[in-house]
Amino acid sequence: MLRHFLYMQVRKWIVLFAFLTLLQQAVAQPGFIEQQKSFTRVATAFNKMEDTLKAQFQRQKLSWPPQEMYIRSFKYDKQLEVWIKEEVGAPFKHFKTYKVCIQSGGLGPKRMEGDYQVPEGFYYINEFNPNSMYHLSLGLNYPNASDKILSNPDRPGSLIFIHGQCVSTGCIPIMDVPMEELYVLASQVRAAGHQEFIPVHVFPVRYSEKQSAAYLLTAIENNEYLKRFNESLQIAYRYFNENKLLPIILVNQSGDYIVND
Repeated sequence: MLRHFLYMQVRKWIVLFAFLTLLQQAVAQPGFIEQQKSFTRVATAFNKMEDTLKAQFQRQKLSWPPQEMYIRSFKYDKQLEVWIKEEVGAPFKHFKTYKVCIQSGGLGPKRMEGDYQVPEGFYYINEFNPNSMYHLSLGLNYPNASDKILSNPDRPGSLIFIHGQCVSTGCIPIMDVPMEELYVLASQVRAAGHQEFIPVHVFPVRYSEKQSAAYLLTAIENNEYLKRFNESLQIAYRYFNENKLLPIILVNQSGDYIVND
């Protein structure tokens, strides 16, 4: 009995010590925003943009900071939309639309390194780059599961970013000041902890815009593959417009997107 009692006491102290160690490590480790602010460009962006963002949210009667975020970009229309959630489970609300400075390539997905194509499809932010050659940048997870099947197996391409300045060989540039604002906003969402990966959907056109939709139809009228490819993109676009929520998107063995609307 005594041996068992002593064993249980020692075990309690070990568990308590382990808990206190983990707690100390958590307190000692800087949060995501503090880590980002250790870089000069990001610290400067926060100093310039955080109060401005708060004021914009207040004018639109949105709660600060946002809990989740969704980005969608339209190649032909040269626009990048930002949507936010004020609380988990709520529908997205439109915050802002930025102008895409320049667009490389043409309509259609990216399929190999050096094709200058901006990807089309369903991605997420997988990198915050505070030391980008193009001021600040947010990396996309290209090639995604679909791209890995359908793109050139040896040279699919990589390093696709939303970034500052006005140059593109497949990226989405929105100039420095808007990029600072977007970077700060994405950092706040990442720090909130509800969304490890911020979704980014890239569409060839804004399907609900008549002129854009007409241009797309003309551009792909003789391309059966792009017609099929656009069907899934259009389903996702329509679902979000109607529900202000993201559909569930899967990839089958052929690399095709399956959108559950």
